[in-house]
Amino acid sequence: MADPAPLNSPNTGWQAELELGFAPRPGRTALIHRKQRGPLAVQRPFYPEGDTCHLYLLHPPGGVVGGDSLNIQAEVATGAHAVVTTPGATKFYLSAGDTARQTQSLRVDPNASLEWLPQENIFFPGAITQLKTRVELAEGARFIGWETQCLGRPVIGERFNAGHADFRLQIERGGRPLLLERLTVTPARLGAAAGLRGQPVNAALIATPVTPNELDRVRELIADQPDTGATLFDDLLVVRHLGNSTERCRKLFIQIWSAIRPAVIGRAPCPPRIWST
Repeated sequence: MADPAPLNSPNTGWQAELELGFAPRPGRTALIHRKQRGPLAVQRPFYPEGDTCHLYLLHPPGGVVGGDSLNIQAEVATGAHAVVTTPGATKFYLSAGDTARQTQSLRVDPNASLEWLPQENIFFPGAITQLKTRVELAEGARFIGWETQCLGRPVIGERFNAGHADFRLQIERGGRPLLLERLTVTPARLGAAAGLRGQPVNAALIATPVTPNELDRVRELIADQPDTGATLFDDLLVVRHLGNSTERCRKLFIQIWSAIRPAVIGRAPCPPRIWST
């Protein structure tokens, strides 16, 4: 099967933008800047830890279709700490030919912490998508984030038998690239031995700064998970997962996050309430 044409279709759907800015205020981190256009929004911040700002990011109701463009920007100022998640999966639907785009630009200033922990993206057969995430870390910034992509709906036996997905991830510190990745998925490539080996769920968890002690702890947790591996590049931890269940992946990543959060962020685990609903 030939690959589809390059992702160059015009934007004909929702053009949504969301800008978030976090900064320290007496006793807590506050959401001091919020600018939105189109169907992107956030709920009122929560403070289950007292001073850390927990925020739920709301994607368009009904999901994302071809021609939609979502642009999300977030900045965490020095001394601030934010935890951002989503109340559910983001769904990318069958396209009539246009590309659905999502771009995330995250900046973490010196001595600031960001935990970017969205629930999974689900790509229906026939979806044409481009997802980009760029994380800019200043020296002394702390970060834990993950991305989970589910191609098709394996829970009902549905496969990604048509469509195109372009995933890009860039992590920088002080303007220096730490991680540059690009994964292009088509039905023809989904089953390739050098690709996803037929597995519909692929995910990555990124954290920094991490020491070899935390790497050892993570490897203990995944010792019985042949589809998961962990690597340390200097102080950047990368955990990768291939599988067929978003639920199993989510539980595993929450377990890893709980284990490393005290060392990376300096806080005991405090899972967002929405994860339990």
